[in-house]
Amino acid sequence: MKIITAILCLLLTFPAVRAFSVADTIIINSGPSIERMSTDLDSLVNDWHVKQMLRNNPLVLTDDTTGIECPDSIYTSRLASINSVIKLNYNNIIRNHIHVYTIKKRDQFRVMLGLKDYYFPMIEDIFDYYGIPAELKYMAVIESALNPNAVNRRSGATGMWQFIYSTGRAYGLTINSIIDERRDPVRATHAAARYLKDLYGIYNDWILVIAAYNCGPGNVNKAIRRSGNKKDYWDIYYRLPRETRGYIPQYIAATYAMNYYPDHNIQPVPVNFPIATDTIMINTDMHLSQISEVLGMSLGELRSLNPQYRTGLIPGSGKPQPVTLPMNYLGSFIDLSDTIRNHKYDLYLNKETVIANPTRSVYVPPDVKGKTKLIYNVKEGDNLGFIAEWYHVGLSELRYWNNIYQNIIRIGQQITVFVDPDKADLYSRINTMSFTEKQASIGKSVSAPDPLPLVAGSREQEGDYVTHTVRYGDTIWDIVKMYGNVTTTEVLNLNNISDPQKIQVGQKLKIRKITES
Repeated sequence: MKIITAILCLLLTFPAVRAFSVADTIIINSGPSIERMSTDLDSLVNDWHVKQMLRNNPLVLTDDTTGIECPDSIYTSRLASINSVIKLNYNNIIRNHIHVYTIKKRDQFRVMLGLKDYYFPMIEDIFDYYGIPAELKYMAVIESALNPNAVNRRSGATGMWQFIYSTGRAYGLTINSIIDERRDPVRATHAAARYLKDLYGIYNDWILVIAAYNCGPGNVNKAIRRSGNKKDYWDIYYRLPRETRGYIPQYIAATYAMNYYPDHNIQPVPVNFPIATDTIMINTDMHLSQISEVLGMSLGELRSLNPQYRTGLIPGSGKPQPVTLPMNYLGSFIDLSDTIRNHKYDLYLNKETVIANPTRSVYVPPDVKGKTKLIYNVKEGDNLGFIAEWYHVGLSELRYWNNIYQNIIRIGQQITVFVDPDKADLYSRINTMSFTEKQASIGKSVSAPDPLPLVAGSREQEGDYVTHTVRYGDTIWDIVKMYGNVTTTEVLNLNNISDPQKIQVGQKLKIRKITES
């Protein structure tokens, strides 16, 4: 009898369900949330495991935009059937977001479905520990498409849970040139759970918590005040930032799609992610390339499993660090740990080599807790060196705060700067000053500008050498990069420096003068 009833229900709903193709017309919101969903899904194919799968199955991404479009009544009833403490409303905005997953980007969505069996159990376990509803795991779908290496180029938000620098540091994530724990799925999920729990303590409403996670509690509080203290998401909808207006519909759409993808003829693509993995703590420096070469593992797979190590270097000597490995390699790693550590030591762990390589800089920016955040809009003629001097901050700090790695900035770009609160009013004027006024504020004239593009310290010429005065935030690499004809070793030897980490603010360094040709 149950089978007959099920068949009758299917036949009754079948006429209302039709095949959808690109030849049909569909109104899809072209707002930023739709665009971001598409971008995140597209970027997922850069994951190593996904690349391997695509290499072996090149026809997986076929730009298939056909799918099944259902009537509103079906979407509504299905959403109502999902067990969730979060109210899953339905409207045309949510329908448009559902279509991104089930129609517009269905191939990329299939790839993401292949990753859920690896990431979702981990997220559910951590959320259960903190008392967070398990269904909030779908936030990782809309934040990053389950991509731990996702980076928002506008805000600098990074990782599966898209933490910006300041929030990530506030919730205990280590972020420096060697480690970025925003990319560590486990530690970032712990941080996200703590942040969500804190937000729930403010709003006591999970929909508002999700909105605040996206745009910050300040914007949600402002929307509540401007709407007459209403605390329902849909009542404050039009007073929220534009991107956040699409965030809850996107969350509901992701929840729907992750539960009902089979009903849209979508099947997960297996990406051969090693489900059976384990993590071991190491208390010595090690490089992923050493592990790869000794154990015969793919370096790409190792990086994919340990995305937090930006350069491949694992700095375990200062503080024990985790390494995630497939279970079948764990025993070999334990047995050969000494061999791995000594393998090509001079190439991967030699101190001078590490210092000379810019991607292995050990500079760690100071904590911004208690600082005031200011925004500077880049203008014609600006460079990072000028901006650092105007705000009296280190050049390396500016790079880290803004996720800038090659010193390239563009006119109109917003640069984040953290300053002491008691000087915030003074520094806030810099954004409206002319170039001459900004240079005058640090006692410099614009009549003879420094020809070097980035200057973190000051220079004086004397005989065959240039004298460089070390400024706060300078590293040996930063200084060497300013002078194109010298090497790190040469500067260290010339100035009798045995430990390059101990250069001091105000210290005078002799640099061989650039020879004019």
